[in-house]
Amino acid sequence: MERHEVFVAGATGYIGGALVPALLARGHRVRALIRAGSERKAPAGVLCVQGDALDAASYRDSIAPADTFVHLVGTPHPAPWKGRRFREIDLVSIKEAVAAAVHAGVSHFIYLSVAHPAPIMAAYIAVREEGEALLESSGLRTTFMRPWYVLGPGHYWPFLLAPVYGLLARLPQTREMVLRLGIVTIGEMTAALVNAVEHPPQSARIMGVPEIARARIRDDVTPAG
Repeated sequence: MERHEVFVAGATGYIGGALVPALLARGHRVRALIRAGSERKAPAGVLCVQGDALDAASYRDSIAPADTFVHLVGTPHPAPWKGRRFREIDLVSIKEAVAAAVHAGVSHFIYLSVAHPAPIMAAYIAVREEGEALLESSGLRTTFMRPWYVLGPGHYWPFLLAPVYGLLARLPQTREMVLRLGIVTIGEMTAALVNAVEHPPQSARIMGVPEIARARIRDDVTPAG
């Protein structure tokens, strides 16, 4: 399996903190976009690139030689009342990331979007849909990751909804919605992202909750030694 050069925006966040060590363990080389003064938060083994996720000019010339751009930047713990932050952080960061990736000539862009449609989180979904539209018009080969909620350390409250999910999954009229808006674990999310890096699409690809939940890291890459 080909070793990839991966640029990660959001490497020190909840999902990035799990993804980057997994990529390094698989023998991939990782460049992480880090704010000045936050280098100590970066996982060991990465090349830190100082820059501002809201300003492409601050990091676009440091992306190369990455062939893959993984965008994980977003407002922590999204909630319906954070609509302004979604537009100021999530939307601006993806606009800048697309511009930076095109400038750097990366061949594959992986975007952490969200499952949709959904009956709640309209502002959050709207911003992620705008991000997807930007990528669709950019000409970049893109993998759209569409989880709904990712269970892991500090993110366990949806366990309370398990009985409701179980009931709705049995009803024909709600089964599709439950599958689309299901819950995945941080391990499944990490495996899906690693697989996306290692197996880029020919054009565009959508990985929804069912695809993420089935993801397993394949044994076809020899870790660097």
